[in-house]
Amino acid sequence: MLSRAVTVLSILSVLVMGGSPAAEGGASRSNACGSKAYSYAGLESARKAHGVSATLAPIATPSVADGHVGGWIGVGGTTAGRGGAAEWIQVGLSAFAADTASRMYYEVTVAGSPPRYVELDARVNPSEQHHFAVLEVSARKSWWRVWIDHRPVTPPIHLAGSHRGWRPQAVAESWNGNTGACNALAYRFSNVRLAHRRGGVWRPLRSRSLFEDAGYRVVQTSRLPSTFVAASNSRG
Repeated sequence: MLSRAVTVLSILSVLVMGGSPAAEGGASRSNACGSKAYSYAGLESARKAHGVSATLAPIATPSVADGHVGGWIGVGGTTAGRGGAAEWIQVGLSAFAADTASRMYYEVTVAGSPPRYVELDARVNPSEQHHFAVLEVSARKSWWRVWIDHRPVTPPIHLAGSHRGWRPQAVAESWNGNTGACNALAYRFSNVRLAHRRGGVWRPLRSRSLFEDAGYRVVQTSRLPSTFVAASNSRG
């Protein structure tokens, strides 16, 4: 769902991904990295929740031959809104072709509007950790906020029909610019948790679906599925 846009400078480029991991249907039928325009490695909760949080770090500097890569947590998707509209909110790390560093961002798509990508930090170094959360506001159904390092970075944002409607995701993605390029990435997701009530009550992610498209993999680093590395086969 990561879109290439720079709204910090009020410049929007509507480059929306072809589908969320759930919409794409998990693992690719091809065994070649770059055989799909969008590739994923990560987890989706089997249960709907009121939010998701995790500590996220790039293990190495991404190598983006074309398009972009990202590691993010979020809810929603390209058909998640009412009537199948695109609607989502996510936060995490991104990198674009020719970048030499990861960037911190959040992105929101309100039904009927283009994605809004907001860059918060132009450089996140390898192994630098930050705590991210997307959480439904305690007093307002279907209103959400993004939190970074335990502080809110957005006002409440209304996403119609989202209350008790979405399964959180913690995912690395690669978009190859429709050129067949194979981008290299490696992100560590630690202590992925779900909000069982609006405003909080956090519990570890346990029951989940796995995404591993060709060329990318998930490496579990704890007994619970709440800590893992999502990486290209050449990284991690």
